[in-house]
Amino acid sequence: MADAAVLAFLLIPLGLLLGLLWGTHVASRRLGEADTTRQRVLVVTAVVSTLWMTATWIAADSGVLRLWYATPPPFAILVVAVLGLTATFAFSTYGRRLAHGLPLWALVAVQGFRWPLELAMHGMYARGVMPEQMSYSGRNFDVVTGVTALIVAPLVLAGRAGRRLVVAWNVLGLILVLNVVTVGILSTPRFRYFGEDRLNVWITYPPFVWLPAVMVLAAISGHLIIFRATSARRMSDMMTAPARRHAQRDPS
Repeated sequence: MADAAVLAFLLIPLGLLLGLLWGTHVASRRLGEADTTRQRVLVVTAVVSTLWMTATWIAADSGVLRLWYATPPPFAILVVAVLGLTATFAFSTYGRRLAHGLPLWALVAVQGFRWPLELAMHGMYARGVMPEQMSYSGRNFDVVTGVTALIVAPLVLAGRAGRRLVVAWNVLGLILVLNVVTVGILSTPRFRYFGEDRLNVWITYPPFVWLPAVMVLAAISGHLIIFRATSARRMSDMMTAPARRHAQRDPS
């Protein structure tokens, strides 16, 4: 943990958890929810998130995730669980709260965590811990999403970028994260697609297990929530457009 690149895999997930709690609080207040509702949601968020992060850490620390030839492989169960939680988080009323309650620029800015994450991942490759294909020296280009998030978000905040740019950026970001997820899965000992000397086993150890269990979950669900947010704003614009046209024709 004295290594900054290793420490990033602990600090970034904890930062995302704190950001989620803060974002939930802000979204709830902006939507005018009752104090009791907001408190209940925050408690549930904290408890469920802590249990999930603890369970995945224990699974990695125990070695169960490295039983590659079990049927089914425990790591495959983790992947399915991550995808299931991602969909539940993004398409539930919880995801709706964030999509409708937070400003669009904030939802984009959160994805900036992928810049320092990619730097840390490259550090793991440089140390011989992570296979090259999972770094930006190989087949992982997700650093583009992290850097551009910190460009697009201020443009949206300043009113110099609209929904179309956000949608285009969001599509690109989703493609890039799904690309590295695919590369990571194909690099496991179960598939060995990139060769025997380039296996992806490091993410089955703590704290690196939080890469798929927390950071990939946050990245994909974040993109899906942004799609919900842009869709809601498009519908709002369509509903208010007739009123604006009427006001222009009849200023009185």
